[in-house]
Amino acid sequence: MGGFFGSISTKPCVNDLFYGTDYHSHLGTKRAGMVTFDPESGFNRTIHSLERDYFRSKFEDELDRFVGNQGLGVISDTDPQPIIVNSHLGRYAVVTVAKINNIRDIASELLAERMHFSELSANNINQTELVALLINMGKDFVDGINLVYKKVKGSCSMLILTEDGIICARDYLGRTPIVIGKKDGAYAAASETSAFPNLGYTTVRDVGPGEIVRLRPDSMEVLQAPARREQICSFLWVYYGFPASDYDGINVEYTRENGGRKMGEEDPTEADCVCGIPDSGVGHALGYAEGRGIPYRRAVLKYTPTWPRSFTPGHQSRRDLVAKMKLIPNRAILDGQRVVFCDDSIVRGTQLRDNVRTFFECGVKEVHARISCPPLVYGCPFIGFTASKSDLELITRRIIKDFEGDDKAKLDVYATTGTPEYNRMVNEIARQLELTTLQFSKIENLIDSIGLPKCRLCTHCFDGSGCHPDEAWREDHPDEK
Repeated sequence: MGGFFGSISTKPCVNDLFYGTDYHSHLGTKRAGMVTFDPESGFNRTIHSLERDYFRSKFEDELDRFVGNQGLGVISDTDPQPIIVNSHLGRYAVVTVAKINNIRDIASELLAERMHFSELSANNINQTELVALLINMGKDFVDGINLVYKKVKGSCSMLILTEDGIICARDYLGRTPIVIGKKDGAYAAASETSAFPNLGYTTVRDVGPGEIVRLRPDSMEVLQAPARREQICSFLWVYYGFPASDYDGINVEYTRENGGRKMGEEDPTEADCVCGIPDSGVGHALGYAEGRGIPYRRAVLKYTPTWPRSFTPGHQSRRDLVAKMKLIPNRAILDGQRVVFCDDSIVRGTQLRDNVRTFFECGVKEVHARISCPPLVYGCPFIGFTASKSDLELITRRIIKDFEGDDKAKLDVYATTGTPEYNRMVNEIARQLELTTLQFSKIENLIDSIGLPKCRLCTHCFDGSGCHPDEAWREDHPDEK
């Protein structure tokens, strides 16, 4: 997915920028970048790969070269960034958290306008550079950002470092967050509120969907009011989010515990203990244990010294190995027990299948899996939350194809809790993963646990709902060509 952090201050910003960006490391594993601006020395930028090392070790020895009172940092699971631009809008740098599904179509339009792309990664178009080219076509930054909203199918939130402050622009439907923090003489913008407390920032507010805000050291200026609709990604609370983070003022861990508690209260399954699969399954398990009235035990532990991040490599064989390596079962607790294991989701099923076999090897009598979200029936066209290239990588779609001969058949029925098709699919997932029983959270319980109206949440991966931001932008601007 990726995350970013920006800081602007009356003092040098490099320490806040460095640690604030590092607090987003759980959101990506491919690349990271930092850029600062100083009126005398200009823009200073560094980009590093994270595929064989961690953010701090890559950047720590270079911090003295980052001069200035304002800067941006980014953890990216896509392209190398920040991008530095010199255009009719002035000099600026930009970072994005984006998924651009129609990148080839937009690139063809830009090339037809005699523009060019200079930054390629593995011969692929750099989507942050494409965003910068669209911004450059505007008469000002707001006009250019709205062109991004108008063109992009998927999502795109961004921070822009200008010679006159930092511009924050959230995806037009607000699927990915931007939050604003403040302390004496400084403002910050981040993907995660958990980046703020240890740096002395207090959360001010979320940037609204489609809203554009300019930060200066002593002020926050709204350049464009929020759009009329919001569809923030519900998976933020299920999986992406760090437990201490808030989105729209709603805490991640609080939501996970709420969902687990509801599931525990409704589940008659007899078991001896509950365990959460670290990290994102722990909150759900704590809530489930409370709701069901059985003890929580740390029966599986994550080995954090060398496996600190929750995302895994893009290569399937390495992903399978890492999924096994980072989790260590505790045989002393598992042996002879009927155990409920809570996890955030089931995508391909590979990791959970391996875990289940390990649990039985440790002497577990029964393995009951309780998943904190509904089945993932639809691939996400809005946010890059997995390395999946096809919906058939989802275990649900492979099973539907086996049942129906077509992986797209009757998706709405299979996605509806309690239908015969839904029950048959869940039972087949349990059989393939060798589980004693399997239950997914109901979509109604997930929405209730988050506490926002359904219309303000994107639940596309569960029920196929939601629209692209370009469609929403055009509906809101019917007179724009």
